Amino acid sequence: MSAFEVYGGNRLKGDLYPQGAKNEALQVICASLLTEEKVTISNIPGISDVMNLIEILKDLGVKVQSTATGTYSFQAKNINPETLLDKDFRRKTASLRGSIMIMGPILARFKKGYMARPGGDMIGRRRLDTHFLGFQDLGATFHYDPATNIYRIEASDLRGSYMLLDEASVTGTANIMMAAVLAKGTTTIFNAACEPYIQQLCKMLSQMGAKISGIGSNLLIIEGVKNLKGCHHIILPDMIEIGSFIGLAAMTRSEITIKNVSFENLGLIPKAFKRLGIQFELKGDDIYVPSQDEYEIETFIDGSIMTIADAPWPGLTPDLLSIFLVIATQAKGSVLIHQKMFESRLFFVDKLIDMGAQIILCDPHRATVIGLNNSFKLRSTTMSSPDIRAGVALLIAALSAEGKSTIHNIEQIDRGYLKIDERLNKIGAKITRIE
Repeated sequence: MSAFEVYGGNRLKGDLYPQGAKNEALQVICASLLTEEKVTISNIPGISDVMNLIEILKDLGVKVQSTATGTYSFQAKNINPETLLDKDFRRKTASLRGSIMIMGPILARFKKGYMARPGGDMIGRRRLDTHFLGFQDLGATFHYDPATNIYRIEASDLRGSYMLLDEASVTGTANIMMAAVLAKGTTTIFNAACEPYIQQLCKMLSQMGAKISGIGSNLLIIEGVKNLKGCHHIILPDMIEIGSFIGLAAMTRSEITIKNVSFENLGLIPKAFKRLGIQFELKGDDIYVPSQDEYEIETFIDGSIMTIADAPWPGLTPDLLSIFLVIATQAKGSVLIHQKMFESRLFFVDKLIDMGAQIILCDPHRATVIGLNNSFKLRSTTMSSPDIRAGVALLIAALSAEGKSTIHNIEQIDRGYLKIDERLNKIGAKITRIE
């Protein structure tokens, strides 16, 4: 296992370029399985989760070529769905939660699919019922073998239907959509997720010949087609990394410009940072964050404590609540962080408390942060990254603390952030990777 040694207390200055969106990449790479023709995807982030998915597609028989930095072509002409039952293949898919999105395209093309129970971040219950209930609505049958942890889905034919999703699951919506585009008839998905990732997937599928209406809303209507063609798709910049960089600038009192952010796709993220008192300026499509010695949390109109809470899009993404929590520790004022969607995501706060942060963990979903207003710096310490987002939040905390901190289990951070140590070191950070 690897670790970061972080020497904090330094102000950073310079430009940061966000990588391609991880969550979108996992979806659109799986979508390449829907056609025999070549699909080219640009701005693919070279992070471990995405690279592992590409290796999984290669094992399935997909011909993959790297044509430029961040650009890959995929041709799924010679696919063997029986590979899904191979023991080594099951082990690979079980380690990557995003691999579940292979099921929709494979079901659409071959009318059957198998998948080991996928893993991912341990941030609470992450059930897959929405995926399989949607497949069943399309006419498939579902089987689960608890002895082997294998999911099996089969259909003699897929037919469009009306469905009301029990939750607005992003991966569930993506998986069902990819199965429905090749089903016979019309599929209506109500309570569909409508995040920019889903909108991008819809646009890519439309390029490939799918007929989808309602893009950007929670009501998607899909007219099934017989086959899809190839396309060229460009992935958006990663909104989670953009938010992480804004938080980094505030916490370390740094002057940072985040380049080419696709601001119109950030939703409520900029407004949420402003509620914490963080100033920034939009210059073209760049976000310029000036150095601030202090930032003050707003209150609601009646004077009550500010609450930052996640919600399905267009609400605030849950992936940034760890960042909001850590930057609130040095703000002026107090805030309630309410993580509604995952009940284990706030359990990393004990590490921040060890560093001197004033946080009350109310329950698994809520934490109250009393800001120190930079009057008392966080203490350096040794800690371990529990998941991707908490890991980056702890890295930001370590960069703001005086002295040397050590962060173990940084493989979690590498799953979502490409060479984060090298990129931050270029603008003044002092991070050493210890193998």
